[in-house]
Amino acid sequence: MHITVSREDLIKPLGIVAGVVERRQTLPILSNILVRMTPKGLSLIGTDLEVEISAHLEVSGSQGDMTVPARKLYDICRALPAGAKIDISLEKEKALIKSGKSRFRLLTMPAAEFPAIETSNWEHSVSLPQKKLRWLLDKTMFCMAQQDVRYYLNGLLFEIGPKRLRTVATDGHRLSMADVDVSNSLEREKQVILPRKGVQEMIRFLEDSDEPVEIQIGQNHLRCNLKGLTFTSKLIDGRFPDYNKVIPVNQGKMVMVNREAFRETLNRAAILSNEKYRGVRFGLSKGVMTITAHNPEQEEAQEEMAVKYDDEDLEIGFNVNYISDAAAALDSEEVEFNLNDPNSSCVLRTPGSTNNLYVVMPMRL
Repeated sequence: MHITVSREDLIKPLGIVAGVVERRQTLPILSNILVRMTPKGLSLIGTDLEVEISAHLEVSGSQGDMTVPARKLYDICRALPAGAKIDISLEKEKALIKSGKSRFRLLTMPAAEFPAIETSNWEHSVSLPQKKLRWLLDKTMFCMAQQDVRYYLNGLLFEIGPKRLRTVATDGHRLSMADVDVSNSLEREKQVILPRKGVQEMIRFLEDSDEPVEIQIGQNHLRCNLKGLTFTSKLIDGRFPDYNKVIPVNQGKMVMVNREAFRETLNRAAILSNEKYRGVRFGLSKGVMTITAHNPEQEEAQEEMAVKYDDEDLEIGFNVNYISDAAAALDSEEVEFNLNDPNSSCVLRTPGSTNNLYVVMPMRL
């Protein structure tokens, strides 16, 4: 086989495909990517058996396939000068990479041994602009659990409903939810859980553009199709908790704060919070919010800021990181807090909006 391609055309898709390859693998071939030349063009495929990414380029060359070390090939291409032309060929079980006066020979492995994710029939599909899907992930993925024994929390819930796509994440202490409008003909909701690795890989290739991305859902897999790229991930086999039971309703107290001033205040108070538990105390009185933090060294931080609040005095404790993360993810100048009492969860959202919210459980301090 023989391929001629420009560095600029190759570097981005190669980086996306190589990114899925883990540095430490149980199978040596999983450190490689599959390079396949067909009459339709060049395909680059990388997998870790959970996630597979395939990039397609329209380039000239002769047919054939091989597997090459992903990281080494990417580092070589990245180190070549801008505008370079790259020749890739297979010679005696080694990949020969030539560009100008540079020559590199990489050890290959048989393409026939390269594993492929076997997918079933696709039951549902929905198409939307890339920037909408990226927005959904940005607003929710940071609330996913990490290595929780409740394995279904270590991922992101995708819920496709009539004319709507929703993502939900929770680690048991906080919850995020975001919605976008889509065109589909579904009459009943369909839920699947995409694992953390799949979510992290997906956000890497999604752009803030109106270019379409098609999401296909099968029994055990989710696939994204966009121009020149196909992403496939296994799904978590489990049932996501009923998040609607976690979202409080009929909350009687509302606070309005300036988002940037609030985040700056939280960041200052967090400096002297307990490094392990990160707890801070919120004191509310008419027109004023007081934020207090303590640590085991008996140090104290106290911050006071003006807010829109006209209800009875209230004290409640929260993990400062959870509140700060939620405020950072909102797009508005002001943040709306809704709460009832010191023992109930609070809801943060953009004022007047229902398509993005955060639920944070209180702490006992």
